[in-house]
Amino acid sequence: MSAETRATRRLFRLTLVVALVSHAASPLTQEESRPSLQTRWSAEAMSAQVPLGEYPRPQFVRSRWTNLNGLWDYAIESADSSAAPKWQGKIRVPFAVESALSGIEPSPVIGAGDVLWYRRTFAAPKLSAGERLLLHFGAVDWEARVWLNGVELGQHQGGYDAFSFDVTDELHRNGDQEVVVRVWDPTDAGYQPRGKQVSDPRGIWYTAVTGIWQTVWLEPVPALSLATLAITPDAAHGRLRLLPTLRGAASASSRVEVVARAGAVAVGRGAGAPGEVIEIVLDEPREWSPEAPFLYELEVRLLRGDEVIDSVESYFGLRDIAVGKDMRGQRRIMLNGEPLFLLGQLDQGWWPDGLYTAPTDAALRYDIEVMKQLGFNAVRKHVKVEPDRWYYWADRLGILVLQDMPSGDEYIGRRDPDIERTAQSRRAFYREWGAVIRALANHPSIVIWVPFNEGWGQFETDRVIAWTRQRDPTRLVNSPSGWADRGSGDIVVRHAYPGPTMFPTESYRASFLGEFGGLGLPLDGHLWRQEGSWGYRGFDTREELEAAYVALVELLPPLYGRGLAGAIYTQTTDVEIEVNGLMTYDREVIKLDPAVARAAHAPLFAAPPVVRDILPSSEATPRSWRFVTTAPATDWYTTTFDDSGWNLGNAGFGAGRVGGARARALWESPVIWLRQRFEIDDELPPGRLHLRIHHDEDVEVWLNGEHLLTREGVTNGYVDVPLAEDARQLLRGGANVIAVRCQQTEGGQYIDVGLSLVEY
Repeated sequence: MSAETRATRRLFRLTLVVALVSHAASPLTQEESRPSLQTRWSAEAMSAQVPLGEYPRPQFVRSRWTNLNGLWDYAIESADSSAAPKWQGKIRVPFAVESALSGIEPSPVIGAGDVLWYRRTFAAPKLSAGERLLLHFGAVDWEARVWLNGVELGQHQGGYDAFSFDVTDELHRNGDQEVVVRVWDPTDAGYQPRGKQVSDPRGIWYTAVTGIWQTVWLEPVPALSLATLAITPDAAHGRLRLLPTLRGAASASSRVEVVARAGAVAVGRGAGAPGEVIEIVLDEPREWSPEAPFLYELEVRLLRGDEVIDSVESYFGLRDIAVGKDMRGQRRIMLNGEPLFLLGQLDQGWWPDGLYTAPTDAALRYDIEVMKQLGFNAVRKHVKVEPDRWYYWADRLGILVLQDMPSGDEYIGRRDPDIERTAQSRRAFYREWGAVIRALANHPSIVIWVPFNEGWGQFETDRVIAWTRQRDPTRLVNSPSGWADRGSGDIVVRHAYPGPTMFPTESYRASFLGEFGGLGLPLDGHLWRQEGSWGYRGFDTREELEAAYVALVELLPPLYGRGLAGAIYTQTTDVEIEVNGLMTYDREVIKLDPAVARAAHAPLFAAPPVVRDILPSSEATPRSWRFVTTAPATDWYTTTFDDSGWNLGNAGFGAGRVGGARARALWESPVIWLRQRFEIDDELPPGRLHLRIHHDEDVEVWLNGEHLLTREGVTNGYVDVPLAEDARQLLRGGANVIAVRCQQTEGGQYIDVGLSLVEY
């Protein structure tokens, strides 16, 4: 590779290493921590009297409610202070205090020794006899204590799940009501789930989010009312099971009636006693999928005798998800009984103006619309949980969701044992993960639960996976996504940058690529900071990025043919100083031509190609090669060259473990030369010739004396590189010779090569 290219890649790699492992990186100054980058929706959010005014719970809708978003009083005080807070100004709820949309200038820095106070007044809605008033919080990060009219209602710990209080008995008869909230959030000084929030943002770690970050709202309900709905679709049998729970004491005459509608037409009915599973068989059932995301409407009514005392509107999608064997016996992810390759984006869910909170509902929708426009059918929601309306749009627009649990506590390396959490930390994890699963369980878009990302907070791995499956047996459960696999879960997951590569297929788990890509492109005018942007690999123009992206995606179909069940590209948008996004952080530029992206993705949604190894690599079984580490004669790559004096060794060649492969023959010199003679039949099977290769770093390959390929950089695993259409003509019936030169430049080193024919 050129000196300029090598220097650029070395800079990007060095920045990545610093981002991942350095805890001594310089923190951003207060001015730098919240630049002025905005989205097209910022002005609407800033000017709205009630920002994010949409109904916040689309699968459990009542007609009467009051949105409490808007301007609240705020104060930042010492956590040790027992004095009443001194109100310092106004904050725009539900935007975190560190965000531009909070309206606070300059952005405050809140540490583990601080608490954030909120206050506002509201007029209580008029309640009928026996009605109760609920105060709902969509999410508050992390510990919230709540008072109404001076009476403490209770506290909640957890930054990603909703909670509520019945405030009826604390309401004043006349005049305004006062709600006060005290929030404490230790961010990365604590053990609690926090995802990518850190006190000193850098690299892949982002600005902390403190306080209320989802909608606050009021809801009048009858004394006896519907509390939850557990909706379980059964696409294979065209039916739905629904379990309603109630708030309040039911009588013997209480019952629940359910009507399912396709548009305005009723297509199924059911009824049952409170706490009883209601089964509804659907007329002419229609399945939900990314290509046809059909949603049924639900009307659920609670009756006492013949009187309707409560009702809610909901919806569901009819779909099943499983791991099963395709026609070739390979383990695949099966949607509604059919194998489907999941091609998705890693989605952080961050915004330059709102941080954790999208400025508007249209902004939430936009990200998913762009994913669909680019030809993706899946998304991995990365160590964050979104407001319920994001999953509503995923359901409505049709995209499959892999849902991460936000990470917390300590992290482990690739080959380390699980961490030992304290009892307090364990309880926090299980409580919040269970709450997230319950809250999101009715969304058809969610198909896979991801308890751990890499080694982030990983503990009791097998127990957590079994516990997750027990809470929701209708969905798949990942092994840890990348790194420290323990052999459990429905899916074994590899991470590789840039990749793509995969773990070998297994008899009972599907093989999945949980992260790959990370191609970086900084675009002036759309950066969080003008200095310090980074990516896993850097490019200067959109044309270069697009060509590199297409070349990367071209490596996926052969892996698909070998059994790969899905792949997640990093990532949806740039985030803070990361420039790996397919969109800029402000969502103003889509870096790829959508038509080009869709065309590149198309082979992954057809039948998997047939892959035949005509010269197997040593990935599974070692093969013997001739090799030298000092420069041979200039004709060393020709078919007539005599290599009998060369060394003999089993591939792969290298030092230590590189990209998941362990070297069998030691290679520590700057360059290695390899040769192998192999026999093939006169009648070759159909297919395009591919090089099966794992290289670190730069490599050249010859076949029967003709130059076949030059590649720079590293693969981080075995890949099938498509060769020129006429490369197949270089093969001969009988004896053939393949010759390889690999050059080490920095870091690890490894080389192994094979040849395959891929029939699309």
